[in-house]
This record gives sequence, C-alpha cells and structure tokens, in this order.
Amino acid sequence: MMQSAAASLTPHVHWAQRHHELYLRVELSDVQTPDITITDNVLHFKAEGHGAKGDHIYEFQLEFLEPVEPKPAYKVTQRQLNITVKKKESNWWERLTKQEKRPLFLAPDFDRWLDESDAEMELKEKEEERINKMRIESRVPKDPFRHLKRGYLFMYNLVQFLGFSWIFVNMTVRLFILGKDSFYDTFHTISDMMYFCQTLALMESVNSLIGLVRSPLIPSLIQVFGRNLILFIILGSVEEMQSRAVVFFIFYAWSMIEIFRYPFYMLSSIDMEWKVLTWIRYTIWIPLYPVGALAEAVSVIQAIPIFSETGKFSLRLPDPLNVTINFSFFLQIYLILLFLGGFINFRYLYKQRRQKLGPKKRKMK
Repeated sequence: MMQSAAASLTPHVHWAQRHHELYLRVELSDVQTPDITITDNVLHFKAEGHGAKGDHIYEFQLEFLEPVEPKPAYKVTQRQLNITVKKKESNWWERLTKQEKRPLFLAPDFDRWLDESDAEMELKEKEEERINKMRIESRVPKDPFRHLKRGYLFMYNLVQFLGFSWIFVNMTVRLFILGKDSFYDTFHTISDMMYFCQTLALMESVNSLIGLVRSPLIPSLIQVFGRNLILFIILGSVEEMQSRAVVFFIFYAWSMIEIFRYPFYMLSSIDMEWKVLTWIRYTIWIPLYPVGALAEAVSVIQAIPIFSETGKFSLRLPDPLNVTINFSFFLQIYLILLFLGGFINFRYLYKQRRQKLGPKKRKMK
C-alpha cells in the first residue's frame, strides 16, 4: 500500500535528446496511476511509486525550451518510467528547459547522451540506411501475381484444415460412442475424405517444386509418397487390411498432426502468426510422428503375407529371365526406407523447431 502525504515529492529525472525528440527517464519503481500531460508547452507529471524517499506520490513540471507536440508517449517498467516527447521542429536544443538554471532534480542521461555532432552522425546514418533500403526494394521486381499466390495458398491450407478436422472430429466422436469397435470400420467410414486430402496433398510437392513455398522438396516428397503408398496400396487395394485396428491409429496420427500444421501455414500465407499455434505446430510432431511411423510399419508388416499369398502387384520379368518378383519383396525394402525417410523428416523437423523456438540471441545495446 502507498503511503499518503500532505505534500508530494519530486523524483530524480534524467534527460537526453535527438534532433526530433526528447527522452526523459523518471527514477520511480512500481509506478501506479501515472498522470502525464503537456499543456502550454509544460510537461506535468504525477504518479505513485517508489523513489528516493520511499513509497509516495511524486510530481514535477518542466517548461520546455522550444515547442513540443502535446501528446507524450511513455512506457512503465519495473524500475523506471520512460517518457518520449516529439519536438515540433527538428533541431538541437542548448538545454531542456526555458529557465536557464537547471532544476536540481534534473540531470543528463549519460546512457543515451550524444553531443550535437554525434547526433547528426546518427541521423545521417539512419537516413543513409533508409535510402539504401529503398534502393534495394526498388531493385526487387514486384510480383504481379503475389496476391493471387497468397490467396491460393490460403485456400489450399484452409481446405486441407477443414478436411482433416472432419476426419479427426468424426473419429473422436465414434471412439467415444463405439469404443474399440470404431477401430475396425475406420477405413470404410473415413477413407473417402482421406483419399481426397491425401490426393490434394500432392500439390505440396508441386508448390515446393515451382517455388510457391520455401519448404524443401525432398521432405515433402517423402511424406506424400509414403502416406499415399500406405493409403492407396497397402490399405486401399487390400480388402483384408481395411478392417484392421491399425488403420485407426494411422488416420488418427495423420489428422492430429495436420489440424495444427495447416492452420499454421494458412496464417503464414497472410503474414500472421499465433504464437501458441506456432509452438504446437513445431512440438506436436515429437510424439505423433513416431506413433504414425510405427503404425505405418505395422500395416506394412501385416500386409506382406497377404501380398505374398495373392501375388498382387507382382512383377514378372520377360524371357530369358522368366523371374517373378513378388510385391512383398518391395514392401520389405520399403520398411527399411520407411525408417530412413522418417529419420530424414525427424531431423528436418527438429532443425525447423530449433530455428523457430530455439533461444534468441539478444543484441547488447
């Protein structure tokens, strides 16, 4: 609680300037209810806070040497209060106040203090930086299809988000209602929508190939090829696999990943970011990708005997070789590639996570 006082106290104030603005640093901590106004070129300050005399109400007034803008900006931190005042004309003041004698509570802010020549050099450097930036931007050709590309990427990710959301919600509701029984008819209930979403996912590799997105092509190809092989060949072409419980775990892992990935890219396409979504997008794959990869491997292992017995998709070489290569042989090779491709994707996602969520290096001022 603040102590009440009949008369207010004056805090220590430090000041510095640039050609176009003034900086005031008020030495008060735990500031409450600050009242800061400029009337007739006079700054009026009043606030409750902890200063040199403890917890009290502190106030002061400063009549500026030359005209300033009447709307000061301020920022309260735990240890001080910083005020920025815009000068009406960009020039260098010989002192802060109209009165020649400096008030006792006022002192230079040596952390921000520059003399006039240094300030002019800083101003010149900023102007050169601004001009160089404008020159660089003017050299970069403007893409006339920029808005069309962004609109396409937004709609693509929106459609995929809605599709995978339908899959996830449908499977979740069925799991609560039917329990384990929902495992065995997942394919017949969900497959049409999964076919649609995974066929549309081919566009991700196309987008990467033609440069619409910055994502590297190889990880995208690995994921799209792997999922479509599982969906269309292992599950879609073998009726015996469609009633297996493993289908539920494959579809559920895929949909849980995508209901966070696609909204992230949807917002990115319009230069927006939601930090919670960013964290989830670059974290949720840690438990879900291994689960999905394991479920895919189980489905391949279960399908190998079926393809061996039926000879489906087997390749018969012409004479003189006259050899039949069973498709199950390719599936055994794919099992190895599945874990190799998973490792490549895991490493890529881990690198992305470190870039997005890793500790940021702070610049020393």
